[in-house]
Amino acid sequence: MERLLAAYPIRKELSMTPLRQRMTEDMRIRNLAITTQRSYLFYVSQFARYFGKSPDALGQEQIRAYQIHLTQEKKLAPATIVVAVSALRFLYKVTLRREWNMEEIIPPPKMPKKLTIILSPEEVLQFFCSVPITNTARF
Repeated sequence: MERLLAAYPIRKELSMTPLRQRMTEDMRIRNLAITTQRSYLFYVSQFARYFGKSPDALGQEQIRAYQIHLTQEKKLAPATIVVAVSALRFLYKVTLRREWNMEEIIPPPKMPKKLTIILSPEEVLQFFCSVPITNTARF
């Protein structure tokens, strides 16, 4: 039995910084989806690693520099940047309770607009002509 226990050691729980723990609790209180929580924690940790400091020691200029890094150096898609920006907004507004104008300090990137696909009359006719007609259809 001892060999079996030695072969499969129990993983120790990773320790959390107090800031990460508080942010996690804030997200749980607001019932954010687990995938959102993971994404937010990932992007906040990437932000901290980029500067080599805790986010509570960073300010508006570092946030701006990080947004430039994401758009120009990493060339991330706007949808990805929106998630990263949302994570930073949550951290600074909710967890750290900074009284900043978030729209000015952490602006979201402009999302490209996608046009809806509208079928031409000929395409609609072609679609309806391809649908088989049966006598058993009931409404």
